[in-house]
Amino acid sequence: MLQYPTLETDRLLLGEIYAADIPNIIKYAGNKKVAETTLNMPHPYQEKDAIFWINMAQQGWQDKTKNIFSIRLKTNQELIGGVGLHIDARFNRAELGYWVAVPFWNQGYMTEAVQTVIKYGFDTLELNKIYAVHEVGNPASGKVLLKNGMQKEGVLKQHVRKNGVYRDLVQYGVLNGELRIEN
Repeated sequence: MLQYPTLETDRLLLGEIYAADIPNIIKYAGNKKVAETTLNMPHPYQEKDAIFWINMAQQGWQDKTKNIFSIRLKTNQELIGGVGLHIDARFNRAELGYWVAVPFWNQGYMTEAVQTVIKYGFDTLELNKIYAVHEVGNPASGKVLLKNGMQKEGVLKQHVRKNGVYRDLVQYGVLNGELRIEN
């Protein structure tokens, strides 16, 4: 079996998620603000949810449908979030998803992690396209995508229902060979 990759940035290590991470996952993913800004994060977030996420990452790696990485600070190896590609091999594309713990918001960590995963998707996985969506009410997520060379492709009206409310999503995308990172 192939070794789970570790990707490195100036301040972060992106790699495998472990059972030992469960307390941090619950602490950080359990923050209501994280659930409010993501599409698939349950609230309250429980141990079973962390176990599900870890198992999904492992299974996705094995069957080549997902490359999900923990986001860790280089200084102390603390898990502060997650980022990943959900691969659609039929169309040679992937959907990018991510979350970061509230104490680490607005420090550029997610921009750094997303940039590294996009490059990995194009350079290592040889994907043709990477795309991502965010709720209209989360413009900070859109800024992360724009800083990483993605272009707004459109608004998906009432595309999802969360907590009984239909929500609009904004979709961004970038093609391999067209990647231009903002400085």
